[in-house]
Amino acid sequence: MNAIEWTSQLRFALALALGFLVGLERESSKAEQKMVFGGVRTHPIISMFGFGCAWLYQLGAGFMLPAGLLALGILTGIGYLGKVRSGHFGSTSEISALMTFVTGALALLVDTWIAMAVGVVNAIILSEKARLESYVERLSKVDFLAVLKFLLVTLIILPVLPDQEYTRFRLNPAGLWKMVILVSTVGFVGYILAKRFGSRVGLWLSGLLGGIVSSTAVTVSVARLARREPNRAGSALQASLLASAMLYLRVMVLIAVLNPGYLPFVWWKFLILALLGGVLAASLRDRRDGDSSTDLLLPENPFEVTPALLFALLFVLLSILITIVRGMAGESGILVLATIVGVSDIDPFILSLIGGSAPYQAVVVPAILIAMMSNTLFKGIYFGVLVPGRRWEAILRYTIWGVLHIPLFTFW
Repeated sequence: MNAIEWTSQLRFALALALGFLVGLERESSKAEQKMVFGGVRTHPIISMFGFGCAWLYQLGAGFMLPAGLLALGILTGIGYLGKVRSGHFGSTSEISALMTFVTGALALLVDTWIAMAVGVVNAIILSEKARLESYVERLSKVDFLAVLKFLLVTLIILPVLPDQEYTRFRLNPAGLWKMVILVSTVGFVGYILAKRFGSRVGLWLSGLLGGIVSSTAVTVSVARLARREPNRAGSALQASLLASAMLYLRVMVLIAVLNPGYLPFVWWKFLILALLGGVLAASLRDRRDGDSSTDLLLPENPFEVTPALLFALLFVLLSILITIVRGMAGESGILVLATIVGVSDIDPFILSLIGGSAPYQAVVVPAILIAMMSNTLFKGIYFGVLVPGRRWEAILRYTIWGVLHIPLFTFW
């Protein structure tokens, strides 16, 4: 695009082409919608009208742009009133005509990519009406409000948080909240994918995608399901193993974003451990399990304000605890703490470690592996306690997986 010299003639052609693009879409919609404002001729003319008003604006007639937009607004308003009187509602066509005017003006006044983006996106949104409406029908209002509230809190809180370290524990409020946003976003992707596709394939996919949110929560959820429906215990254990395998990939992504300096030391270890989990899950498949659908209880939406604040609180507490433990017991104390935190989700602990200062670096990778090993063993215990019929099989597989972490400790 930079190699093209955008002369006035080319900009005029661009404005005409973008207007023609929207006009084609509007013309094709007339078969389904009787009251469509403009078509394959009207929209190119509107785009040229916007281009001409912008040209006059450049020549010193500054009133022409607002006057032209106002004139078109009056015309589309009259068309909308006529449509309402005939019992048809919706202003999409009228607003798209105003957007075509703006596109024509932008083609002359600003970088051409802006006009292209506005024109093409306008046409895409108009043409994808049915698909967008189907997405809205499937969207959970609770989840949408959760995202909306979290984005609102983020936009309000993040800009006012100080970006500097406080206390001897080196706590950075802005950095902390950025981690909360990142972890919540990654978890939300898995949450939406699991809700969207998990029930279509079965527990194994729900477990795999749910592991992006919380492998521990998924393990407890599928274990409870298996306790209610013993015939699905094999599929439930497989889902638990797959969710646990996804833990390694999720943590690898977080490390790559937050502190990529550690990535060369851990990525191949995480891949090996994730593959081991996949092998343990694949070798388990019980064909007698009824698994055509799933009522897996997913973890809470990560974009809810409450889990986000809870993650922030755990992160702060673990950051303080790591500093205190290291001061009192040295690096061995960090390793003991890593073993203890495996009882629950380990993301706050791992992120506290990789966000630490230089003295922690020598113990970070072993501590991460120990926390993951501990978490793996505890998930085997959780499943075994909740599903007595598969207790020893679950504990055996998770124990084998946990023990296979040990050889990786020696490679730093």
